[in-house]
Amino acid sequence: MNLRQSIQQSKRPFLIAGPCSAENEEQVHKVVHDLAIETDIQLIRAGIWKPRTRPDSFEGLGDIALPWLVEAGKINGLPVTVEVANKTHVEEALNAGVDVLWIGARTTVNPFAVQEIADSLQGVDIPVMIKNPVNPDLELWIGAFERLEKAGITDLVALHRGFSFYNHPKYRNVPHWEIPIALKERLGNLPLICDPSHISGRRDLLEEVSQKAMDLNFDGLMIETHPNPDAALSDAQQQITPQQLKNLLEHLVVRESNAKHDVVDQLNEYREQIAVLDGRLFDLFAARMKISAQLGEFKRDHNITIFQREHWENMIRMRLEDVQEHGLTRQFVRRVMDEIHQESIRQQTRVMNPKRD
Repeated sequence: MNLRQSIQQSKRPFLIAGPCSAENEEQVHKVVHDLAIETDIQLIRAGIWKPRTRPDSFEGLGDIALPWLVEAGKINGLPVTVEVANKTHVEEALNAGVDVLWIGARTTVNPFAVQEIADSLQGVDIPVMIKNPVNPDLELWIGAFERLEKAGITDLVALHRGFSFYNHPKYRNVPHWEIPIALKERLGNLPLICDPSHISGRRDLLEEVSQKAMDLNFDGLMIETHPNPDAALSDAQQQITPQQLKNLLEHLVVRESNAKHDVVDQLNEYREQIAVLDGRLFDLFAARMKISAQLGEFKRDHNITIFQREHWENMIRMRLEDVQEHGLTRQFVRRVMDEIHQESIRQQTRVMNPKRD
């Protein structure tokens, strides 16, 4: 199959679903059958080899489960995909007749492992989906695509599953939406699929994350499904039944990626207003940094350090106190102030140490 073409021609969202792990033959056949009945599923997923954090966790059944998945897919007229982490996995998946491969986040983070997979796929015509690395590193993610492309694999798709963060109060893996958006900017027509299951880590957040992905114009969703999620051998809290998946999809609002003719003029008017304000913002930034450079000269002449902790803490506190008045979030204001502060420090450093610039 040509996965990229199928996604681009499909009605959004392109749906990938199936169990976190293939646990037994009956479970695999039931969930694939139920998905085919309840949803417009387009690609079946199942974990065969599971890279678990702890050694005593369920790590999948291995290649014994591959025929179950492939057969279930054929019976229901659906292609199937599995995660591969090394050369052996690739060989066994190809021999079993798997239609699509995916590279997991724990593998993407390791260029040696990605290169091993790329080398094993030389001369093979098969689609490959690549999840983002566990850490928020755009270049590492792009590097994985480049390694596969050099091996002759051109049917590539990106999977966004969030990024590791210790003890986050809401997400299992923080989405950092700006990173997949940056990936789309860099790699153009690359299809982008969101994995709400691994981002949320809990089923009550799946709809919220899925809606966010649709609002950001993602092409599709990969959602883990199980006939009896609470009894699942891995990631039970983030799996749902095929019927629950059907209900989730029915609640999604899928917006148009392109404006219709009758609203284009109004849309462009808003954009022009924003462009004018952006221009003013950058004029203000430039003026501010000019004063920062003058401040650096003053500190240099009077032998004062660049960083003044108490003053900076007072500035942050003052700005954060005004967030509600301006209708902004604390997170946004903090990030903007941090970036302004860092650029101000660079400007002051430049005038204090011109020979090191």
